[in-house]
Amino acid sequence: MRRYFLQTLPGRAIVVGLAIKLALFLVSKVAGALPPFLTVVDTVAGLAVAAGGAYFLFRLGVLTQRRLLWRVRRKLILSYIFVGFVPALLIVAFFLLCGFLLFYNFSSYLVQSRLRAMAEQARSVAQNTVLDIQRAGGRDVAAIVERRQAAAAEQFPDLSIAVVPATRACAGASGASAALQGSPDAGYVAGPWAHLDPPATIPAWIDCRGFAGLLAYTHPDAHLLLRGVAFPDSPRARYAVVVDLLVNGAVTQQLRDETGVEVKNITPAPASDANQARPLAGHPAPDQPRPSLSTAGFLSNVPSLMEYRDWTTGAAGILNVTSAVSIPELYDKISAAEGNVGRTFGQGLLLVLFVIGALFLIIEVIAALAGFALAKSITGSVHELFTGTERVRQGDFTHKIAVRSDDQLGELAGSFNQMTASIEDLLREAAEKKRLEEELRIAHEIQMSLLPQGPLRMRGVSVTALCVPAREVGGDYYDLLPLDDHRLGVLIADVSGKGTSAALYMAELKGLVLSLSRIHASPRDLLVNANRLIAEHLDARSFITMTYAVVDLQKGMMTYARAGHTPLIYVPGGVAAHAQILTPDGLVLGLKIDRGELFERLLQEETIRLHPGDLFVFFTDGISEAMNAREDCFGEGRLGQLVETHAHLPSDELRERVLREISAFVGDAPQHDDMTMILLKVEEVAEAVA
Repeated sequence: MRRYFLQTLPGRAIVVGLAIKLALFLVSKVAGALPPFLTVVDTVAGLAVAAGGAYFLFRLGVLTQRRLLWRVRRKLILSYIFVGFVPALLIVAFFLLCGFLLFYNFSSYLVQSRLRAMAEQARSVAQNTVLDIQRAGGRDVAAIVERRQAAAAEQFPDLSIAVVPATRACAGASGASAALQGSPDAGYVAGPWAHLDPPATIPAWIDCRGFAGLLAYTHPDAHLLLRGVAFPDSPRARYAVVVDLLVNGAVTQQLRDETGVEVKNITPAPASDANQARPLAGHPAPDQPRPSLSTAGFLSNVPSLMEYRDWTTGAAGILNVTSAVSIPELYDKISAAEGNVGRTFGQGLLLVLFVIGALFLIIEVIAALAGFALAKSITGSVHELFTGTERVRQGDFTHKIAVRSDDQLGELAGSFNQMTASIEDLLREAAEKKRLEEELRIAHEIQMSLLPQGPLRMRGVSVTALCVPAREVGGDYYDLLPLDDHRLGVLIADVSGKGTSAALYMAELKGLVLSLSRIHASPRDLLVNANRLIAEHLDARSFITMTYAVVDLQKGMMTYARAGHTPLIYVPGGVAAHAQILTPDGLVLGLKIDRGELFERLLQEETIRLHPGDLFVFFTDGISEAMNAREDCFGEGRLGQLVETHAHLPSDELRERVLREISAFVGDAPQHDDMTMILLKVEEVAEAVA
């Protein structure tokens, strides 16, 4: 630090300038005002200190940039902060405020509308009580009031009713006012009246139409009170019925059940003069416990404003009501808060929302400019790398990228230069890959050479086959084995898996079947011995499905057995013949369950009498399970119907027809399994062959 301030020009300017200003400050304290010359010197000293400070701030910024922005990751992080994170925070704040405004209006409207409805219910109870009193001619008022209170208390337990003496001249009323039996001055009451004393009179501001509204009372906390007042339909009303409905625990629970909003705290706005509304002084009676919503976050204390009336003067007052909002129960209630006070508060929130939106746009522009500047420093080096890769792609491995910065991008350019120097290794790897591909091609040729070559020439039958591997080396295998002049062995198999291992197992199976077919005339015996021998060489994850048939034209019979392979389709010769799906029992080859006893016990051998025109279709699951883009399988039923419809065609034409149908069904969907099929058609049998 000492070196910077004493051995550099900006540092010396700061030290000298501060010393001069300190000396002039002491002179001004001793001698009073400075002469004009010294004032100029003080100004120059201040400029020197400012210039030196600006220089060191610039150096500090350069050093900070070098240390902070050397890594590309830090640059991208800063880009994210300016371009993504800051706008995201503003968006979150924006929508949170929108949500708060929305739910504020929802909760305020729902609570106020429901309270108004309950106040109307209180007035309705009062009106019905007045009607009952009028019908009774003013007799049994106490019983009527008790009966009405008991009926309404089923819904509102703390509902209270009072008959209050009053005198009102009601213009336009047609009925006659009944005289109350008893003492009118005392009135009649029913219900607990634990919150307030029953009103002695009806205030003058309530006219003959009655009243239904919200009042407030304290004991000592503020509470809500819904009061309804009704007068008899008479030109001169002599009494009124007052119904009080407390917004206590039971009513709060009802509000919660109907609106999803719980009223929690009520605070009257302080009155600034004698004419403003004030809550009534209530009794310190215990209130019922209020239920609590499980709402957390800022919606657990949503403020709203309500208007209430002063019972004595009729003046309007303001209540600050805090409520808890249950969001799921508000989604289906779309409206806005009513009342001038609530509307004013909502407009204020909307103004704040617009201010935040404007700030969002301004900061977004600034963030975009900052992100552009940082991105430009990155894209310049990337462009140099792109130019170098283009030269290398054209074969110029001597091209070097100029290193113009000492940050991570500069080191990346150096690494690229080192990469071009060792490009020969990549070429050698490419040559090795090409050699492996050539070996795989040779393996494919070997696999295809294991399949029968050329057409089968045996009088009495017409055979055609195809094998389309899904990869370079597949696991499907078929063979046609002429056993003698009138017997033909037909084999089709599917080795689990793909690749070179499947081809090796297929070669082993071919040699094994060639040997066993000379020994065993029964397909079942051949498969039993093949399973016993091949199970010793297959790994635990591999198995083979196989169908083997012996066609004897002299006896006019075909004997076959199926070891877990796909079914055999048989279309009898003749007119209107139907395809048959043949599925004799049999287990797959190569399972190391036991010594072959289960395989031998489950394997079935069946015999079919041959007739001219009979068609047999051997196939693997690559045919029946060929899928289109919708992942629907071609299916054995569709294949059977296809060969049934075109069984009259020659074998070669029928094969091409099947291939076209499968290709049309699959479309552009990729093939995932080998497709192998043998079509065997019987032309002559028995004496004709002999």
